[in-house]
Order: sequence, then C-alpha cells, then structure tokens
Amino acid sequence: MENTKCLIIGSGPAGYTAAVYASRANLRPVLYTGMQPGGQLTVTTDIENFPGYPDGVGGAQMMDDFRAQAERFGTDIRFGNIDSIRLDDRPFLAVADDGTEIAAETVIIATGASARYLGLPSEEKFKGAGVSACATCDGFFYRGKVVAVVGGGDTACEEAAYLSGLCRKVYLIVRRNELRASKAMQEKVLRTPNIEVLWETQTKEILGDKSVNAVRLSTKEGERTVDIDGFFVAIGHHPNSELFRKWLEMDAGGYIKTIPGTSKTNVEGVFACGDVQDPEYRQAITAAGSGCKAALDAERYLSHCPSRS
Repeated sequence: MENTKCLIIGSGPAGYTAAVYASRANLRPVLYTGMQPGGQLTVTTDIENFPGYPDGVGGAQMMDDFRAQAERFGTDIRFGNIDSIRLDDRPFLAVADDGTEIAAETVIIATGASARYLGLPSEEKFKGAGVSACATCDGFFYRGKVVAVVGGGDTACEEAAYLSGLCRKVYLIVRRNELRASKAMQEKVLRTPNIEVLWETQTKEILGDKSVNAVRLSTKEGERTVDIDGFFVAIGHHPNSELFRKWLEMDAGGYIKTIPGTSKTNVEGVFACGDVQDPEYRQAITAAGSGCKAALDAERYLSHCPSRS
C-alpha cells in the first residue's frame, strides 16, 4: 500500500496545473494520466488562444510543456488508470489498473469530458484534419471558409452562431424538422444570413484527401454532397465521472457538483477541476485555472488536518 498526501486523477491542463501547484506546496502528488495523457487537447492541431504562446502551439506540444513543468517540481506522473476508488473514509483508497493500491489524504479529480461523436469511420479519420468538436478552439482556422455543424440543440446553435462571424457560410445539419435549442438561440440562428439549416438531414460520410473537403448527406429527397472545409460535431459532451458516481453529487448530465467559487465536492478532501465539473466553458485556460484552485484547496484542507497530513 502506497501513501500520498495528494492523488491527482487525470492529466490535461487541469490535472497538470494542479500537479504544478501541489508539488510546489510540497504535497508530493501522484498523478495518473488516464489512457489519453494530456486529454482532448492532444488531438487538437493548433491552439492560438492560450496565453503565453504568441505564435500558437500544437495541442500535444502544449501538454508536453505542462507535463514537463509538473515533473520539474517533483510530481510522480504515472501512465495508467485508476480503476476503483473508495471515498467513504479518509485516507481515501484507490486501486490503479496495474494493481497498485494507494491511500490518499486528498484526491483531485481532473478526468475531463469527452465529446460525443457520430461514430463514423470517416469522422475518426479526419479528427484534427477538418473534424472538430470545439468551434471556439478551432473556428479561427476557417475564417472566410465554408463549414458544417451537426446538431440541433443549444450547443450546435451556439457553435453555428459563433462560426457565422468567422466563416463565409455555415451549414447546420439537423436530424429533425425542428431545433431543440432555446427559443432565443433558434431565432438567432434562423435570422443569421450566412447560416443555412439543412432540416431532416443526416451525415453519411465525411469526404476528403488529407483534410475535409465535403460531406455526404442523406435527406428525404435522397443523398447529396456539400462542399465544406470543416466539420464541427456539436451533439454534446459526457463527463468522465462514472468512477465517482457512488460517492459524489452530480448534476443530471453527470458533471461533478462543486461548491460555487471552489473546487470542493460534497466529500471533504475531494476536489474536482476541469471539464469533469464544467459543462459551460470547457476551455484549456479555464481548466488550468480550476486545477490551480483544486491544488490550493487541497493544500488548505491539509493544513487544517496536521495530525493526518
């Protein structure tokens, strides 16, 4: 059985930032990366809206930089998953996928969220090469171009509206004959001249060579092909919170609830940061900021429990 003052579950900007702060506070954190070290950003080509990178940076490179900084201050970074955890008593007990058992005085959850995709083979093929699940992350690269957004809820309408300010043309691909978005968002989309809604339409295949150049659609009238430069999937995200469902309070979507203004969960000594507790912003910069908060909250928690830290 290993012992640690701070166990960080998940990498990405939230987990690695938490590790930097926890290490500098001499908590000697142990961080398990999960099966995708660096999280969703590792499949993003270029990031141009994160402070400190004036010329932009590849997502994988930025996560390498985050990791190197955490390692520099002494974080014990381990590739792998935490397969099970008990949060009903302190120290908390976790078991990694290699069988390692860990007793932790505090736990920082930074497991992120995963975008929901359509499940098409061509979608997987062009991820990072014209297929994206984040307009605010990647829309900049499609200025003056033609893009498609798939989805009919608030997220899809927001993405389409955002892209309409950058792109020459935005197709909104809607499976039904109506939008599920709020009335205000529907009105905004329908009155935007460069957004064309394709009703009762489903995506059959994303086409291209090295990058996306068209999409094949199925409609009531038959199949059609539309030329596009980018394809944005906006059918929602699901937080990677299943491991903690037995112990932590979550909203209807499975996002871990935290006390407003903090990273504190309903279990003392357990903190959540990044996209696993953020259904609203889901940006690298907000995830990093919440990782900082989680480490500071953990440090303060331990400072009030001197006999057990």
